[in-house]
Amino acid sequence: MAQTVRMTRRVGFSSGHRYWLNTLTDSENHNRFGKWASPYNHGHNYVLDVTVEGEVNPTTGMVVNIKRIDDLLKAVVIRQFDGKSINDEIPFFQAHASSLENLLLYIAGQLAGDGVLPAEVRLTTLRLEEMPTLYGELSLSADSTYMTLTRTFEFAASHRLDSPLLTPEQNLELFGKCNNPAGHGHNYILEVTVSGVPDPNTGMIVDLEDLDRLVGELVVDRYDHKNLNVDIPEFQRMTTTSEIVALEIFNRLKDRLPAKLLRVRLHETARNMFEVSE
Repeated sequence: MAQTVRMTRRVGFSSGHRYWLNTLTDSENHNRFGKWASPYNHGHNYVLDVTVEGEVNPTTGMVVNIKRIDDLLKAVVIRQFDGKSINDEIPFFQAHASSLENLLLYIAGQLAGDGVLPAEVRLTTLRLEEMPTLYGELSLSADSTYMTLTRTFEFAASHRLDSPLLTPEQNLELFGKCNNPAGHGHNYILEVTVSGVPDPNTGMIVDLEDLDRLVGELVVDRYDHKNLNVDIPEFQRMTTTSEIVALEIFNRLKDRLPAKLLRVRLHETARNMFEVSE
């Protein structure tokens, strides 16, 4: 079987939208969309990553000419969305919620139609970022699709790397300045990714208000501006490496969120990231 290579191209577009359907009454819209319901638009600078897969052409050395993908995305995506009011100017969204999840499904449908993409590649993944703290991903195969939604949180906490299983000398040798008796701190970035099927009424995998509240109660509000070694009971007999913290966060959230938890990613610094997945 020939090897394939995946290529990702990024584009951006600015659009307005609202969680409001003109076919519903005011009360029906508020019941369906909760705190997000409004008859007035708000806007985002969306970032879309489109990934295609194919065999490398021995003549060109490429999977596909990127210029062809650029022209296609401009014609199929940018022309429809950029500078537009999604609810008002794209007919599909006059009857469907303009959620991030529905946007992913709509764009996938536009790109995956017969004869749209160059014949030498197939669409494998879309990633759409609505804002830096929220993005969705749609993975496509020949017989299924798989969607995830990722929400980003931040908390500031201090800790000290010190293992109760090691001597003071061994801890200092292993952890260096991170073994400082007074501790040190980080602005941790936490990504929580859930998977599922969008609700046909709201277009959402999960109610973000519920997700934010639960992650806050279970993790962020408990850890923020705390000393992990001293203030958080589950860490008092553990070495608070980011590996241990990420595992604890995953296990605290698992089976307690309103959608299936797929993974957590904990960024300790701009250069260190730790992931735990199902």
